[in-house]
Amino acid sequence: MRLLRLLTDNRFWPLFMKELRQIKRNRKLVVMLIMPPTVNLVLLGFAMNSEVKNVKLGVVDYSRTAESRELVSAFVESGSFQIADTFRSTEELGRSLSAGRLDAGLVVPEDYARMRARGQTAETQILVDGVDSNRAGIAAGYAMRVVSAFNERQGAQGVAARPADVRGGAEPRVAVLYNPGLRSSWFIVTGTIGLLMVMIGSLVASASMVNEKEGGTIEQLLMTPAGSSEIILAKVAPIMLLLSGDILLAVGVVRVVFDLPVRGSMVLLYFAGMLCVLAGIGIGTFIATFTKSQTQAQLMGFFVNPPLSMLSGATTPLEGMPHWMQQISYVNPVRHFSTIARGVLLKGVGVEVLYPNLLALTAFTLVIVGASVWRFRKQLS
Repeated sequence: MRLLRLLTDNRFWPLFMKELRQIKRNRKLVVMLIMPPTVNLVLLGFAMNSEVKNVKLGVVDYSRTAESRELVSAFVESGSFQIADTFRSTEELGRSLSAGRLDAGLVVPEDYARMRARGQTAETQILVDGVDSNRAGIAAGYAMRVVSAFNERQGAQGVAARPADVRGGAEPRVAVLYNPGLRSSWFIVTGTIGLLMVMIGSLVASASMVNEKEGGTIEQLLMTPAGSSEIILAKVAPIMLLLSGDILLAVGVVRVVFDLPVRGSMVLLYFAGMLCVLAGIGIGTFIATFTKSQTQAQLMGFFVNPPLSMLSGATTPLEGMPHWMQQISYVNPVRHFSTIARGVLLKGVGVEVLYPNLLALTAFTLVIVGASVWRFRKQLS
C-alpha cells in the first residue's frame, strides 16, 4: 500500500521524468546500459556451447590395408572427427597429443585385416586428451559409437556374404591421457587462474587510476619533481607485486583443494602469470583513461571482462564456438595463459612446445601496456 501511495503521489512523477531526462542526456551511460548486455548475451549464446565437433584426430595405421582405411573413413564420415595428421608410430602421435595439436588418436594394429578375415575381434586403441574432461568424455563416446556403427555395417554385409567371407569387428580400447579420472575441475581451474589474474588486475588498476582523478590528487602529483613515467611506474609496481603473490596462492589452492598435479616448470608458469597480470593492469589503465568515475570504470569493465572470459576457452572448449570466433580469441591473453597453464600443470611440457602462446601473450601485453601508458601520459600532459 505504501508503494502504491508513492507511485500515485504527485511529487513522484516529476522526479521520475527528471531522472529519465538526465539519463537521456548522458549518452555514454545509455550506451553502456544497452551495449554490454546485448553483446555479452550474443557471445554467451555462441561461446557457451557444449556440443563437441571437429575433433582433431591423429591416425597411426600399422595395418595399411583396405580394411583399416575403411575404419578410418568411418570416423571421418561420422562428421564428429577430422583427420588432422597421420603418423608412423605411437611415439609421434603421443608427442602431438602432448603439444595440444590433437584431441584424440586412433591406433590400428598390424594384424587388423587378418583378425577381421578370420572373423575374430580386432582391438584398436583410441587415445583421448583428457585435459578437458567434458570434451574428452564426449569424444570417447563418439568414438565408441562410430566403431559400433562400423561393426553393424560390416555385420550386415557379412550376413549376405558366404560364411567364409564373414568378417569380425573392431573392438576399441579407450585410453584417456593427462587426466585419467576425467576431473572437470582440472580443466576449469587451470583456465580460471589466468582469467582471475586479468580481471583482478584490470579492476584494481582502473579503480586506482580513477580514484586519483576523483580525489584530485593527479594535479598534486604533477606538482612534484617526478616525471609522468615515474608516476605511472609507481602506481603499477605495487599492484604487480601484490598480484604476483596471487599466482602462487592460486596454484597452491588448486593443488590442495583439487589435487591438481604440477608436472612442469613453475618458473615458466609464474613468468606467464606475471605477463597475464601486466596485461590486466594495462587493460585497467586503458579503461581508466576513458572514464571519470568509479561507476563508469565498473560499467566499462563489464563491457570488457565478460567477452575476455567467454572467448578464452578458460571454462568451455573453444572448439564449440564458430570458426570466426575462434580466430578472434587469438588476441585474448587469457586463451594463451590457459594453454600454458594446462601444458605446464597437466602435461608437463616446456617452452619448446608452449613458445607460440608465450610469444603471443608477450606481444599482447606489450601492446596494451604501451597503449595505456601513452593514453595516461597524454592526459597528464
